[in-house]
Amino acid sequence: MHALSWHPISTGMNATPDILCIGSVLWDIIGRSASHMTVGADRPGRITRLAGGVALNIAMQLARQGLRPALLTAVGRDAEGTELIAQCSRMGLTTDFAYLSDDLPTDRYMAIEGANGLIAACADAHSLEAAGDKILRPLTDGRLGSEDTPYPGPIALDGNLTEDLLARIAQSPLFAAADLRVAPASPGKVERLQPLLNHPHATLYVNLEEAGLLCHADFDGSQAAAGALIDRGAQRVVVTAGGAPATFADASGGAATASPRQVMVTRVTGAGDTFMAAHIVAERGGANPQDALNRALRIAADYVSGDTPL
Repeated sequence: MHALSWHPISTGMNATPDILCIGSVLWDIIGRSASHMTVGADRPGRITRLAGGVALNIAMQLARQGLRPALLTAVGRDAEGTELIAQCSRMGLTTDFAYLSDDLPTDRYMAIEGANGLIAACADAHSLEAAGDKILRPLTDGRLGSEDTPYPGPIALDGNLTEDLLARIAQSPLFAAADLRVAPASPGKVERLQPLLNHPHATLYVNLEEAGLLCHADFDGSQAAAGALIDRGAQRVVVTAGGAPATFADASGGAATASPRQVMVTRVTGAGDTFMAAHIVAERGGANPQDALNRALRIAADYVSGDTPL
């Protein structure tokens, strides 16, 4: 079993990252209505534009809890990209390692949320996909590591990368020493994570639907889903189920289950990323599986209820 390691390395930059966040950094355009909505509904509400993306959502929550995350991503050298990088820097996130493209536009995500949760969403992460392994250059050229001296710290990896790149990461010596924390971007992209399912150093964070897609099965709860993922070769998993109990399990037999606090849902986008970041911070602080799960659920509930500022 891979021991958790939390030893930042010197990068020669002003700030030494505590953790790398690899994946999507983009603009979220979110329409929220206080009304119950179904497909085709047209309701009054508010439309906001916020810095987002799975990797960035995780990084923002990590920074709120005192860590120094660095972003490995692709952002366009356009007006939206310039504004996005500046906002990331203001939030205390290290952007020195981001791939800035002259040819690719900055990515976007659009979602509609009602009082009954997420109604629909569309993710345009084509620039991240097109950039491919260019975003990993800092791990190869000595700035953060190389094949001979791979990066030894924690890495949060999101499923917006292409299936091919994720498969290469699963086999790459660049990630051989890292503590990988893996999040699917959405149920529609979760099967991209199949190559990482058996990675000896990976912790997978999935919801009940995503666990079912990975296992090609239906589960009646997070405990059954977590057990099935471990049976399929996963080393460590955390399965959430909305307002129902969430479960942590590992290949050595460790397990914990906890129920989230019931709250009024005011936002959905970013909740899973907030949960994952909170769980990482709790484990970094030495929390046992039960306490780490409880803390992550509490912080995610605060976020969903709107008690956590954006």
